Amino acid sequence: MRADRHQKKRRKRWPSILLVFLLLIGGVTGYAYYQYKQGVNQSLKDINTDQKEANVVYNFKGQKDQYGDTNVLLLGSDARGNEKSRADTIMILHYNQDKGTFKLTSIMRDSYVAIPGHAKHKINSAFARGGPELMRQTIKENFDIDLQYYAIVNFQGFVQLINEVFPNGVEINVEKEMSKNVDPPLEPGLQRLNGKQMLSFVRFRHDAVGDFGRVERQQIAIKAIKEQLSGVKTIAKLPKLIGVVTPYINTNMPTTDGLFMGKEFLSGDQNIETLRIPIDNSYTDQRISGEGAVLDIDVEKNKEALHQFITQ
Repeated sequence: MRADRHQKKRRKRWPSILLVFLLLIGGVTGYAYYQYKQGVNQSLKDINTDQKEANVVYNFKGQKDQYGDTNVLLLGSDARGNEKSRADTIMILHYNQDKGTFKLTSIMRDSYVAIPGHAKHKINSAFARGGPELMRQTIKENFDIDLQYYAIVNFQGFVQLINEVFPNGVEINVEKEMSKNVDPPLEPGLQRLNGKQMLSFVRFRHDAVGDFGRVERQQIAIKAIKEQLSGVKTIAKLPKLIGVVTPYINTNMPTTDGLFMGKEFLSGDQNIETLRIPIDNSYTDQRISGEGAVLDIDVEKNKEALHQFITQ
């Protein structure tokens, strides 16, 4: 008799426990959505049509790569509104869910490659010719890697994004004076950069190393943003942060995937490994009629380096 009573009590307790569990999940989900919308509304107060990248709808036929990993195509553009523009920044963020690791590859915009349906041109022109989908096809054809998602941010949006997320600026060591063709100019030294100053930092290229130094600084900026956002307190604010950046970014990534990857990105304490394409000793400087100065790259050597980088 006692055993039967205990079994009945257990059976009665389980629905109550399940109900509490469901209420907790519902409460957390509801609060996360509320925070997300708060972030969106906060940004929409200050945004204008030129800054709102998310109003352009792109077709993108992405999928996971052959290793089962997620690759996000990151593009920076100086386009205004719906005008077509070459991609100023081309990066691939690699995410391995099993290992919980992120890696970052930068593709130099002057890389001279085959663009499907358009012969050979600088890779950054693929964006102007066919948006992120043609860029995806170009990277797939040349480097045999699939991209599941894309994210595009224009420069005006980048400035506002940095100011929203980092009201006290991003701490960066500016290695030299940077003044030619950037506004505002930067002085050397460790300092906190606001949105406009960060844009100068990641765009400057008028020195001896040119675009190579610019790509390196872009990777430094991504690492600094990751490191200075990481932490338990930031993860708790993640839904609002995702909401804050959403109006400035055009992406096909679902919000749920963005929250999950954002949590993984910020909770990991490991450094982000980086790669630059073309790798050293895999290209020659050329001048092509109608194209100007290009990097004529050894596609096979760079494809091998990319696959080794993301799988090791």
